[in-house]
Amino acid sequence: MDVSVVIPTRDRAARLASLLESLGRQEGVAFEAVVVDDGSRDTTPELLLGEWPFELRPLRLDPSQGPAVARNAGWRAAHAPLVAFTDDDCEVAPGWLAALVAAHRRAPGALIQGRTEPHPGEAARQGAFTRSQLVTSLGPNFQTCNIAYPRALLEQLGGFDESYPHYAEDADLAWRAIEAGAPAEFAAGALVHHAIHETGALDQLRDSQRWVHAVRCFRDHPQMRSAFRRRVFWRPSHEGLVLTAVALALARPTRGLSLVLAVPYLRFLRTQHGSWAGAVASLPAHVLVDAAEVAAMARGSARYRTFVL
Repeated sequence: MDVSVVIPTRDRAARLASLLESLGRQEGVAFEAVVVDDGSRDTTPELLLGEWPFELRPLRLDPSQGPAVARNAGWRAAHAPLVAFTDDDCEVAPGWLAALVAAHRRAPGALIQGRTEPHPGEAARQGAFTRSQLVTSLGPNFQTCNIAYPRALLEQLGGFDESYPHYAEDADLAWRAIEAGAPAEFAAGALVHHAIHETGALDQLRDSQRWVHAVRCFRDHPQMRSAFRRRVFWRPSHEGLVLTAVALALARPTRGLSLVLAVPYLRFLRTQHGSWAGAVASLPAHVLVDAAEVAAMARGSARYRTFVL
């Protein structure tokens, strides 16, 4: 067997079925799929009992224990010397596994990151308040929607840090691997299509505080700051919001001249909506979401004693 595919899943039976169907189109590679059902309450258990054109081994966690625990359970149950990770809101392109295995043979000790793009069949959904993944080069977040590790490296590192409740366990593992001396390779031919989720501003506002825990990863692996604006601002919109707040605070003493500092934020929002009208109409929602995220970063900065906004 060349590779084991580990897939954590929870309550996404329809999307998981699409992923498994795409795995069935892989050729030239001997593989198994280990699907870890992290406490699903939909039809996922029944789906995993179906017939698939490859070896599928389901595991069940109940109650749900989070993605880090699920991924650890998956790779520890895997049989192959190479473990590929993807997620239940993805579909893998033909040749995905072959490209990962080829990269592994070229660099046996390396972690291998593949290319990830938003699902082309869902492009009409994409907008300012949607969520997907775009990965066209190596790092810095090393998302587990498309990455592979030698099993020996996972054993050496102890796998994912299960104290991360939701976000950054994947980046933390990759940076620990690199800091331990493992090379990192990018496999452009290993393509995954990631779903485009229409989250909306309200859901993004609700989720904003979970990012507090990401600051711990930024503290432990300062290399991640290379992707930040000025090595401080986690998102470009956070810098824009802070500059806008400064512009408003100084508007009276500068007789309005400071308002020029708000221009980058407005321009950024225009790129998200494609028009000034859309940017202006959505401005209150963006301000609320960005302010909540900046507050989460500030809380994380205080908790983990490092400065990120």
